[in-house]
Amino acid sequence: MLRTHTCGELRISHVNQPVTLTGWVQRLRDKGSILWIDLRDRYGITQLVFEEGKTDSAVLALAKTLGREFVIEAEGIVSERLSKNDKLPTGDIELKVSRLRVLNSAKVPPFTIEDESDGGDELRMKYRYLDLRRTPVRENLLLRHKMAQQTRAYLDSLNFVEVETPVLIKSTPEGARDFVVPSRIHHGEFYALPQSPQTFKQLLMVSGFDRYYQIVRCFRDEDLRADRQPEFTQIDCEMAFVTQEDILNTFEGLVCHLFKTVKGIELGSVPRITYADAMKRYGSDKPDTRFGMTFTELKNKTNLPPGGGKEGGVDLTSGKNFNVFDNAELVVGICATGCAEYTRKQLDELTDFVKRPQVGAKGLVYVQYRSDGSFKSSVDKFYTTDDLKKWAEAFRAQPGDLLLIMAGEANATRKQLNELRLLMGEKLGLRDKTKFAALWVLDFPLLEWNEETNRYHAMHHPFTSPRQEDIPLLETDPGNVRANAYDMVLNGSEIGGGSIRIHDRATQQLMFRKLGFTDEEAKKQFGFLMEAFEYGAPPHGGIAFGFDRLCALFGGSDSIRDFIAFPKNNAGRDMMIDTPSTISEEQLRELGLIIKP
Repeated sequence: MLRTHTCGELRISHVNQPVTLTGWVQRLRDKGSILWIDLRDRYGITQLVFEEGKTDSAVLALAKTLGREFVIEAEGIVSERLSKNDKLPTGDIELKVSRLRVLNSAKVPPFTIEDESDGGDELRMKYRYLDLRRTPVRENLLLRHKMAQQTRAYLDSLNFVEVETPVLIKSTPEGARDFVVPSRIHHGEFYALPQSPQTFKQLLMVSGFDRYYQIVRCFRDEDLRADRQPEFTQIDCEMAFVTQEDILNTFEGLVCHLFKTVKGIELGSVPRITYADAMKRYGSDKPDTRFGMTFTELKNKTNLPPGGGKEGGVDLTSGKNFNVFDNAELVVGICATGCAEYTRKQLDELTDFVKRPQVGAKGLVYVQYRSDGSFKSSVDKFYTTDDLKKWAEAFRAQPGDLLLIMAGEANATRKQLNELRLLMGEKLGLRDKTKFAALWVLDFPLLEWNEETNRYHAMHHPFTSPRQEDIPLLETDPGNVRANAYDMVLNGSEIGGGSIRIHDRATQQLMFRKLGFTDEEAKKQFGFLMEAFEYGAPPHGGIAFGFDRLCALFGGSDSIRDFIAFPKNNAGRDMMIDTPSTISEEQLRELGLIIKP
């Protein structure tokens, strides 16, 4: 090694020891007769000192020629610093340099390589190898490394076997758009990059590997955003001879293990909620449960018996000539604690927020339950104080609270109110990134109707098993069949999802028919899996965690890009190597491809 120690390990106990350090010049402070250099490597920073009259003149002269990011080797004696820096682990010492060697010079970097950089996202992605020298980015990747190591340690302790599955596979029509790879040998035929190893891990269960896992790269050609990349990583797992309860317990244990070993947090048992209850109480199948503000319904016609009446559901709004509520399928709201004194400007801002195209609501009704017990609302001319008091009782509101109410078609209104709930949680400081709330969401619908294709699509994927008691409904009422499926949610983000799989050919064929596949299409796409089921497939199920997203949540970031070594931008472009890019005419001829404008 060129070095005897790293730049992060020297302490007061090393004083008077001769050492050799290597690294990059972080910054220089030249006071004329004395020069300080902060030397940085992956492990930390050590201050080097050069002093006129004490440091060899040639060494001092060389030191004065250095610039930021020069790579150097420095040899000297460790000394106690007179002016200590309690912000650095090495802040009690410095290295009095006796020998200096420049290992490589450097151009002036395009942005400052400091914790707080002056480089924008695009510039830092173009020079990602420089951005990776910054401490926060490096710490993100070290967190990712530790999480991968602890994942393997936990699963290995439970006899899971790590198995690699193919990267060049068959394109399938379900799910997101595939990335496809043309074959040079077989003109006109294509591989696809896997969106997940789903069929392979099921085949491993048929093969007798009853506990499989893989930290695996997956690919989806879909529109990008902060928490999406065209290539991403999953913790992919499958188990045979298990029930849903076995899977929930095993992988709840994995998440608790990661919190304990990586964050030092005891997560505790993870609560469970059905999909139907999650939508009713939060308007989302991935609710943020770090805070309350659950939904309260003032009217729900979907619960009323045929022909109307109030016996089957709540209705505290109809008959007052307020058409918005009278014509609504659902009137529902949230109670924002302590917000009754919101100004008209603040209330107008909330109304503007829900009217944004991304939310899609037509408006917002508010009720201020003032600290003196009086009420002020945007619908005072339709509803009396007694009416508003009944609403407040339904919300369990207290003086000083603010009721925010929306109305319309049930599913759309719940989703719109969810956006407002998250906004209020942000405004009130309730979405603290240092606090963690996990949740299992169970009993998803097996199928969802697609108006564009005029057929059912699998909510998860075609291999998800229906709940046993709902199988007869596949023939009579497919939309009400519940899946034997589960998602884990953390702080309002889905971090993992899975299901008990179909493991017999008859049920799988029925599922394919309900998804609109002909027998020929099903055989062409999944014939190998159907045939495998005829050779003794065990009951099995699994789960896949979004590893990048899990790392981002552990690291307190909104974007998974911060935890990927070489990410792509929101247009799917790698700014550093400038790809996607064209290929040569010779390569196109070999592949039998013609580029059309």
